[in-house]
Amino acid sequence: MKKVVTKMMQIEDKDMRAEYDFKAGVRGKHYRKMQAGYSTTVHKADGTTVVKNVMPKEGTVVLEPDIQPYFPDSESVNRALRCLIPLLAKENGSKPEKR
Repeated sequence: MKKVVTKMMQIEDKDMRAEYDFKAGVRGKHYRKMQAGYSTTVHKADGTTVVKNVMPKEGTVVLEPDIQPYFPDSESVNRALRCLIPLLAKENGSKPEKR
């Protein structure tokens, strides 16, 4: 029986080397740690070292991996949240403040 080559397999063959194997990869493995911030260390050729601390910008919202397919961009997230605001206002018995 002849092996069927799908379009995805063709793309993977072009873009990824054969020795790369992500079968045991875990999506979102470092998610919680990244929320707390992280640092990168660069060792330069002249022997110096540069450490850069990176913190998420204030107001940054990170979606869980299972939600991301439903909200591909900021516009779709904002649209969904605007639909929820009136429901939250009814539940609380008050009007939300406008910015």
